[in-house]
Amino acid sequence: MTSSMAPRTRLFAALLKVSEKGIEDVVDLPAHRAKRAKLQRTPVGRFVFGRADRAASVEEITVGNGSRALVHRPVGAIAPLPCVINFHGGGWVQGNPEQSHWMASRIAVRNRAVVISPAYRLASEHPFPAGVEDCWATLEWVVAHAAELGVDPHRLSVMGDSAGGNLAAVMALLARDAGGPELRSQVLIYPGTEMYDRWPSEDRHAEAPVLTSRNMRAFVRLYMGERYGDEDFRASPIRAQSHAGLPKTFILTAELDPLLDNGARYRDVLVAAGVPVRYAEYDGAIHGFMSLPGVVPVARQALDDIVDFLAQTL
Repeated sequence: MTSSMAPRTRLFAALLKVSEKGIEDVVDLPAHRAKRAKLQRTPVGRFVFGRADRAASVEEITVGNGSRALVHRPVGAIAPLPCVINFHGGGWVQGNPEQSHWMASRIAVRNRAVVISPAYRLASEHPFPAGVEDCWATLEWVVAHAAELGVDPHRLSVMGDSAGGNLAAVMALLARDAGGPELRSQVLIYPGTEMYDRWPSEDRHAEAPVLTSRNMRAFVRLYMGERYGDEDFRASPIRAQSHAGLPKTFILTAELDPLLDNGARYRDVLVAAGVPVRYAEYDGAIHGFMSLPGVVPVARQALDDIVDFLAQTL
């Protein structure tokens, strides 16, 4: 599994293996979230997770159903600007907008865009479909408040990683079915697109760093709660009756990720439905690599690819 990892990625994976419990062993999720947030503020954390681009301003606002959000904006840019709404990962049970600082700030600067990273309610306290409802409320709120945000509601994209990639894919489906908001594109970063089926990449990388097969199954059960087994496309976007009419899509996957096939199979479904799709699998990358630029060097190439895709679609 580790043969194609960069040396620093291999070291990081080894440290995780000896120091970190799996999510199925974590009983106090709020404490787990606080521990991660504290780590992000340390020098080591800033190296691992990256630093925000200083050419972007960062503001915290309230959006949608009362969720907080971070707004990254290129300093000195003249409104209205295109807008990317970025949903964070964390298996629907953890994570925060801060973990996307590195990526969101650089996209804001390089694409001359406003990047809005909202929080949303998390399981197990708030199981499915609470997160979906919050993300949809944010999307609608951004369009309704476009003028005060300084964004162009007709140049809008959704983006997300892991669980956030799942939510971004669901937002694109809901927007299509509702006849708006109009989306120019969606960027799905190692997305979870299927809740229940087990595909070969999960077996190949069952004990991968950051995300294991056990993690995946625990996250799903926490997220779905009493609705575990429900085949609602808002949980598993690959199960939507149709994928025709979705916006241009960029799907990024990681070679050493149990979720690899979730992205690859979603690509196949979208292509079959006539959706323009760009797809990239990053060699030596592990799950979560876009939040780990200090230890997974290929994250910088992936960022270049996202910036290029958004420049073409926004």
